[in-house]
Amino acid sequence: MKLSDSWIADWRCHAPACCALCAGNGLRNAPAVAKVRRVSRASLRVQVLDWMGRSGAIVDDVTHEHRHGGHGDGAVSGVQTCSHPERDVDLAELGEGLAALRLCDASALEAMRRSLARHGQLSALCLFTERGRLEIIDGFKRVRAARALGLSTLRASVADVDAVSAKVQLAALHDRRGLTELEEAWLIRSLYREHHLSQPTIAARLGRHKSWVFRRLMLVEALDPTVQADVRLGLLAPRAAVAVSQLPRGNQHDLAGLVIRRGLTVRQTELVVAELLDLDDDAARARHIARRLEGAAPGAPPGGRATRAVKSEIDWLAGDIRTVRLVAARLEARLAGGSLRSIGPEAAAIAEDSLRGLVPVLDALRRGIDIACAPRTSMPDKDAA
Repeated sequence: MKLSDSWIADWRCHAPACCALCAGNGLRNAPAVAKVRRVSRASLRVQVLDWMGRSGAIVDDVTHEHRHGGHGDGAVSGVQTCSHPERDVDLAELGEGLAALRLCDASALEAMRRSLARHGQLSALCLFTERGRLEIIDGFKRVRAARALGLSTLRASVADVDAVSAKVQLAALHDRRGLTELEEAWLIRSLYREHHLSQPTIAARLGRHKSWVFRRLMLVEALDPTVQADVRLGLLAPRAAVAVSQLPRGNQHDLAGLVIRRGLTVRQTELVVAELLDLDDDAARARHIARRLEGAAPGAPPGGRATRAVKSEIDWLAGDIRTVRLVAARLEARLAGGSLRSIGPEAAAIAEDSLRGLVPVLDALRRGIDIACAPRTSMPDKDAA
């Protein structure tokens, strides 16, 4: 059986911590681990790749364990590592061109610094060559932590890929776990604008649906650059920025300031956004944000949490009808107000395709309404029978 025909080729999960030994030392230590632990898919995959000499494959290593308690002794490793031959590289020679696509949380960086100081480097950096210079694909925190510790070299593997493939590999190394939604959006925009890849091509390269690509692209196109800068500086949580992106750009900066000054949680930010979207125009939203800024900081409501009432079918139906009416009215108002002209020609073309895709959906809804509301034939009277 070919490797590409098995579950190994499409394996996406991260290895548990016990497999770091196998990933780092190969078959020499794998039997010892197997004696005391049930062999996992991850460790089996590492062994199979080692047997077959697949130096170009991606070896799944331990990832972001500091978020979940990590190794029992506090060690932190990278997300995944390339299995190309490793060598020591000078940190001064490394470029960070792809760092613009990543966020660097201060707490995560500090955890990496402590791990590197106590345990040394657990996994190699992943690099590629662009215009004669080594660029980092994965390992930004390790490099910055090493520089903070005064180290001059780290172990790395260099992938033979171009810039586009390097960005695709960056997404694959962090698949479904390591990247925030905003980081994914930055990556998509880079492939779309800098490398001029179409959305279907990007979706195919990343193994995603084109609607997923479209949503990320619309997110970053709609989000004010100053709000994105707040996220990069660590002032605003990425998920809060995603909520802020639902507002028109004219209100996003003010709302981000409110979130930062009041220290609102993501959930509180989402509730404020919902309130603002129900208002008529940008001016009304600006006044609402100003009142929030002038008022007292929000606190927890007194008493315990109220028990949620059980909804009946008529409650769900009425709620769906109300939601459709509100969203339809809001969308109609935005289109009438020239929102397509305000987001730029590229984003407008994307939005137009999605709007045209709504037509068959709305037609199907209309047909469903006609069928559901059609006059019913009266049932025969049981007494008459």
